[in-house]
Amino acid sequence: MKLPCGRLDKSRVVTDPRDTLADVLNRELTGYAVFESQETLLLDGKGRGVITFTDGVPVLVYHTGTDRGGPPALADLAIPGPYHVSLYALDAADLESAHEAADLRVPPGMPAERLGGDPALADSTRRAAPDERLSVTDDDATAVEDEVAEQSAVEAFLDDTEKIEAIKQQARSEARERAQQWDF
Repeated sequence: MKLPCGRLDKSRVVTDPRDTLADVLNRELTGYAVFESQETLLLDGKGRGVITFTDGVPVLVYHTGTDRGGPPALADLAIPGPYHVSLYALDAADLESAHEAADLRVPPGMPAERLGGDPALADSTRRAAPDERLSVTDDDATAVEDEVAEQSAVEAFLDDTEKIEAIKQQARSEARERAQQWDF
């Protein structure tokens, strides 16, 4: 997915992606967010998650490390935080061509449900979404259901042996440091 450079609006570390999703919705941001997980920052993990928004409502999701979009990209992004998140503002016209990529689209409330685990935020996001985003054709609904059924976020995590091994290595390293601090 190729996006034009936006104007940096905010850059910070968050422990929960729900905070960013709620902030974007409240401010009705049009642009995109780049999520870099702790794994990417500290363990040389691969890839970032990108979510585009129109008036605060998520439209597309793409993960640069796995080159997957849509609901599967949400599964790739659904790993424990913290995250470094950068928000970029863009004009809606600058996002039009990117938003034509149907294979990267997600239903409006799905990021809040999958990343934030927040049904109330998902409902608020759906209420803010334009009607045409809520009226999904049967083909679109089937495609989304098939992708979601294919692999849940937990299954995607458990299938990624590299991520699991990186977490184990980090835990061992932290345990050694603590043991040295406590003279064990």
